[in-house]
Amino acid sequence: MDKDLLKKTMTEVAGLIKDKKVSPVEVTQNLLDYIDESNKKTNAYISVTAESALDSARQAEKEISAGNYKGVFHGVPLALKDNIYFKNEVTTMASKIHKDFVSEEDATVTERLRDAGAVFTGKLNMHEYAWGIDNNNPHFGAVHNPWNPDRVPGGSSGGSGAAVASHSSYTTLGTDTAGSIRIPSSACGLVGLKPTHGRVSKFGVFPLAWTLDHVGPMAKSVADAAAMLATIAGFDPRDPTCANVPVGDYTSGLNGQVKGLKIGINEEYFFKNVDGPVEKLIRERIADLEKQGATVKKVSIPSLRNAEWVELATSLSEASAIHHHDMQTRPEDFGADIRFLFELGELFTAVDYLQAQQARRQLKAEFDAALQEVDVLIAPTLPFIPPNIGDDKVNINGKQMDFIENCIRFTGPSNLTGLPAMTVPAGLGDGMPVGLQIIGRAFDEARVLNVGKAVEDMKPMGDKSPVLAP
Repeated sequence: MDKDLLKKTMTEVAGLIKDKKVSPVEVTQNLLDYIDESNKKTNAYISVTAESALDSARQAEKEISAGNYKGVFHGVPLALKDNIYFKNEVTTMASKIHKDFVSEEDATVTERLRDAGAVFTGKLNMHEYAWGIDNNNPHFGAVHNPWNPDRVPGGSSGGSGAAVASHSSYTTLGTDTAGSIRIPSSACGLVGLKPTHGRVSKFGVFPLAWTLDHVGPMAKSVADAAAMLATIAGFDPRDPTCANVPVGDYTSGLNGQVKGLKIGINEEYFFKNVDGPVEKLIRERIADLEKQGATVKKVSIPSLRNAEWVELATSLSEASAIHHHDMQTRPEDFGADIRFLFELGELFTAVDYLQAQQARRQLKAEFDAALQEVDVLIAPTLPFIPPNIGDDKVNINGKQMDFIENCIRFTGPSNLTGLPAMTVPAGLGDGMPVGLQIIGRAFDEARVLNVGKAVEDMKPMGDKSPVLAP
């Protein structure tokens, strides 16, 4: 097993494949050998498709040898979250109810990666139906954080986070309804990007809450996330929420230059009730950006005081509508935690939901106004250090506070507004990764990525690596 090859970023291994220094078959077999060993510790994968992966790798090798190189994903092995459809393959949604579900079509993002020559190694574990943030799954088992296997990896894309952090997938996709790309990326020390709502098609992705759902990259580096976004972004008429907006150039402008950048800070909401070690790291990174020529301005977004209620009223109502029939006919087949949430969602009235949408519209207007004054907003991704698996409380400055509520407190507003938001590692607190969140203007992912590159170039993680890494 070539451990150095496993540790490379997606774009690094892509360069080796392009230059024919390694073959797609070598890379894929090496990764499959490692998955067989590592998944016993992380439980990141629900299923491994070794045979079809090797077939795809052989095909990629033939194409590249014949001079038909398709681009950065050609011959690179990766796995996807198990709520993203693969044609004629089981997609479980990490549930009992859909454990044998087979889609007749690829999801659009699957199709675009397949067309780009990606090699799929399997499907990744997640919180059941993507409705949770600890990934302690009653049907497929808990996922373990590679930095500390006793800790949660975050969710709902916990398997995605654990796979990339432990190097059992070179990159991947997560889905994000209240933070499910950014929460596990923060907890696992990754780059996680929730694009603008409508930037990436959701066709063929099982919904949680259709007005809040997003699909986006989870990666080892900002360059990997940019390459993934460039591959999956773009209009798709099969998704009624997909925006017909030109795709930007996300890769060539990644220079990490922030001179003249205006950073917005909202103290009243995004720095309230933040655990000391987390706040210290985020403020240090902001100070580092200032040293590089950025300026900081405090901004006011009064409607954030309503954000948590609006997020819950919207997500619970929409999710409960999606699962209403199964809740009526087979409630016992849901895990106890999400069954409770679906029951709770049935209690919201039409008035509650519509009032939430009015408050949501005001929140969006205030974010848009703030982002006319500044280029990006910066905040912590999570206000705490990830807790142990099974804990329903988190420690914030010595106080035990609700895990779920505080998990989505800083990530949920970007789902309500649809604005692009990315987390990048800011350093380590108590030996665990801490994420810095960058929120940008609609369809301005290129700027968000470049600010992330500036933080990444600071090398805030030093030479530290997860204990469950090769």
